[in-house]
Amino acid sequence: MTSFGGMQAIVTGAGSGIGAALCRALAGAGADVVCTDIDADAAERTATALGDRARSARLDVTDAAAVQAAVDEVVSREGKLDLMFNNAGIVWGGDTELLTLDQWNAIIDVNIRGVVHGVAASYPQMIKQGHGHIVNTASMAGLTAAGQITSYVMTKHGIVGLSLALRSEAAAHGVGVLAVCPSAIETPLLEKGAIGGFDGRNYFLQGARSKAAYPADRLAQDTLKAIEKNKALLVKPRAAHAQWLFARLAPLAMQRASIGFIASQRAHQAKAR
Repeated sequence: MTSFGGMQAIVTGAGSGIGAALCRALAGAGADVVCTDIDADAAERTATALGDRARSARLDVTDAAAVQAAVDEVVSREGKLDLMFNNAGIVWGGDTELLTLDQWNAIIDVNIRGVVHGVAASYPQMIKQGHGHIVNTASMAGLTAAGQITSYVMTKHGIVGLSLALRSEAAAHGVGVLAVCPSAIETPLLEKGAIGGFDGRNYFLQGARSKAAYPADRLAQDTLKAIEKNKALLVKPRAAHAQWLFARLAPLAMQRASIGFIASQRAHQAKAR
């Protein structure tokens, strides 16, 4: 892998999971990384483990001014921002009618507005300096669709669309844009956001047709390689890529499969009660 030495990076949602793994991969490749998270202690733990290559900052991605300030601080100190990882995200799992408007608004604020704030803060700077890369963590849920994570699917489809559209503009400025679209990754997200008996680990593993989740550190290394190759989309693991191709080639069959999958999930959830 080509060295990322001398590059300046910001990672949101760096306190755990994919965000922490990205920080480890970046520091290991020689980049200087600001590990940010709404949980300041978690961000500090990530940064402390990485030594001089990393430092931490508390950051609420729903606060546009705070995201802009984080970018401005790096640019003021280092003169540039090479890599912006808009990774922070949340999930709600359960039948759609159980979602409250507050939950809808929360996932929109973090998963969509949080990414928009990162783009709005970093992209003009990257245009100005004539280079940079924006990496948005989406999901297989942004390429395919199944119920019981309806709000998550909506937000991740939005992030894939944003990333691909921005990429078509950004190329002329020397700026790359990548949407990362994994299936089940071994992160705390598998255990969070359950509503009405939803079993996140079972749901995502069954949806990925896998007995084990893909390691976050492996995805982080895949992501750095995708940046180097200036890819538009990163779909991992290989089985997810095959599932995505099937959805594109046979959308009606995929929809029937999704209906059957939700029926099996409801049966599993009923037994667990």
